[in-house]
Amino acid sequence: MTAIATTEIAVQTARSKYRWVVLSVIVVVYMLAAADRANIGIALPYIQKEFGATNAQAGLLVSAFFLFYSLGQIPAGFLLSRVSVRLVAPVSIGLTSLVTVLIGTAHNFGLLKIYRSALGIAEAALPLSMLSTINRWFPAREKGLATGAFLSAAKMGAVIAPPIGAALIMLDGWRTMFFAFAIPGLLMALIWWWLVPNDPRLGQRVNEAEATYIEDQTQRETGAERAHKNFGALDKLLRYKHTMPLSTSRSVFRSWNIWGCGLGYLLMTGVVNVLLAWLPKYLGEVKHFELMQIGFVASLPFAGGVLGNIAGGWLSDTVLDRRRKPTMMISAVATCLMMVALVYAPNDLLSVSLLLFGTGFLLNIGYSSFSVYSMGVTTRTTYPVAASLVNSAGQAGGAMAPLITGMLLDSYSWTAVFLFLGACSLAALVFVLTIHEPADLSEQKTAG
Repeated sequence: MTAIATTEIAVQTARSKYRWVVLSVIVVVYMLAAADRANIGIALPYIQKEFGATNAQAGLLVSAFFLFYSLGQIPAGFLLSRVSVRLVAPVSIGLTSLVTVLIGTAHNFGLLKIYRSALGIAEAALPLSMLSTINRWFPAREKGLATGAFLSAAKMGAVIAPPIGAALIMLDGWRTMFFAFAIPGLLMALIWWWLVPNDPRLGQRVNEAEATYIEDQTQRETGAERAHKNFGALDKLLRYKHTMPLSTSRSVFRSWNIWGCGLGYLLMTGVVNVLLAWLPKYLGEVKHFELMQIGFVASLPFAGGVLGNIAGGWLSDTVLDRRRKPTMMISAVATCLMMVALVYAPNDLLSVSLLLFGTGFLLNIGYSSFSVYSMGVTTRTTYPVAASLVNSAGQAGGAMAPLITGMLLDSYSWTAVFLFLGACSLAALVFVLTIHEPADLSEQKTAG
């Protein structure tokens, strides 16, 4: 065994694992933020009843958050390229909790729309802060899994929000639900400031071995190249090729790879947000479930999503050798099929529960890949801008789809809604097929 190999083994066995602590903080914070946005679904029928709102007005209330969330993405991306994540993230977390309290105090429908819009602005920098942190704290071989865990946190928030929200509504009304959901976020803002430095080398709990591993220095210094899998015809379908990293903001905005990924994410996020906002109403009106049954069943797509995000991240990192497009394609096709299945879903509790769990799992197999994809075509400096562009497009879809759903329900039926969501999934597949699958740095070096 060579001296270099012996040194590499020693470095690997000695390295700390603080990046997983950082990821744990990210997961908890994003779960709470997702719960703050998801609780509107379980409260919506009661809000409609109190204020006499139509389905279209309710859809506008849901969309107000995502519209302003979308509009805030690109400014947040530029802000994070200039201001420390350690400052931006805790401020965003704290503001999210404060606005959630205000939602519970609203005494007319106009104020509710204003506060939901403010919630979107408050949260805008949060996902970008977390994705930028993952990009800095994890090596390329772990980014898919880490991003999958991050996005699974959003699903966990949607899992806990309906049953807890239903219990709080039964106990003391929908306003108390918003007050209770706001409290944990204030604590997590302080914990982020304490535990999450901007960079691994700034962390006192990170040793040199872990910092080196995160930067992938060991592989470069030893001259080792990892073996790359050849997928033959699949790589041709994926348009797998050498792509130069986008090193400027201008190149990011001119890249079809970024825009195509963003437009696919727009359509898939629209499907997710319709389930988030309208599923409780569907279960009550169409399936005639009781409130606590609704709270349980409405959480199942997101329980499936937790597993789907993690499984998809692992699949793209390992089995697919860091290719991101295949899982995107799986999600788009499977989601279309599941939307058709929901049209013909039986009314019994078990069948609907299994169908919704499966829908969430399949939808989220590739959902994290839309966020990870940009990491492979940008530098660490330009990634926040690319992520903001993709996320902005995604949240625009999140804003439009619930509003369109409300209009479809006022004029047509739930069948029209599920057919609309199926069409969105197929359109997402078309956009994903048009972008390149980038080879990673070591493969680019070999190609050159």
